[in-house]
Amino acid sequence: MAKASSVKRLPSGRLQYNGETFPGFNKVQRTPGQKKKFKVLAKKGADVKKVTFGDPNMSIKKSNPKNKASYCARSSGIKGANDKFSANYWSRRMWDC
Repeated sequence: MAKASSVKRLPSGRLQYNGETFPGFNKVQRTPGQKKKFKVLAKKGADVKKVTFGDPNMSIKKSNPKNKASYCARSSGIKGANDKFSANYWSRRMWDC
């Protein structure tokens, strides 16, 4: 974890953190060609952390309500369901759990 003071605001309005740019705090963006499908610069109080999550080879099929119910039930028991610095938190937000 780092402090929010280590994040630099660029003239374009985007944020720069460790050489990577982000649209803002707590805003998910895709990462094409990376090991994970999404990344987010999570901010909790004065602390910030880059969180990556999602399998890039997996397609999300949210159209079936059973898929959503199954995922939400499965992921609810995983540690970090309510912690902004965990991948599970952001993944569950993508599914609206």
